[in-house]
Amino acid sequence: MANLLRAAIGGDEAAYAQFLRYAASHVRALARRKIVHGGVDPEDVVQETLLAIHTKRHTWMTDAPVLPWINAIARYKLIDAFRRRGRRMEVDIGDFAETLAQPEAEVAADRDIGRALDTLAPGQRAVVAAISVDGHSIGEAARKLGMNETAVRVALHRGLKAIARRFGRDT
Repeated sequence: MANLLRAAIGGDEAAYAQFLRYAASHVRALARRKIVHGGVDPEDVVQETLLAIHTKRHTWMTDAPVLPWINAIARYKLIDAFRRRGRRMEVDIGDFAETLAQPEAEVAADRDIGRALDTLAPGQRAVVAAISVDGHSIGEAARKLGMNETAVRVALHRGLKAIARRFGRDT
């Protein structure tokens, strides 16, 4: 593959097309092995990797092996894809519908959350509710509350620590 990329950098379009086919096949196999639980489409990773290879092909050292270079780009594109997905995992609700909490348990949980939030100062309450209850990111909560992100992080940390201390789970 290195010879193909060298020829492509030299202007050989046929060699470049063949290089991209080989690279796509290699990255596709790598992405499918690494993506076990879904949430990330391997083809998206392949396309993003090929685009990065195309735009950064001038950075490849022609005397170096090409596969480690491709693998590094693919690894970073996989990491980016997993970061975009976040920590959530999408699962079909039908798979475990019988184990979901009943409505009365949800009301009790809401009441417990309300009690915990009521123990906080108003600023901490707003931050903890925005992030932990409403599911906003740090940046979204900062914009919503008119605060900077550092202040939101500090208020969140202090608020959660106060709740843990209040309910006997001191950290």
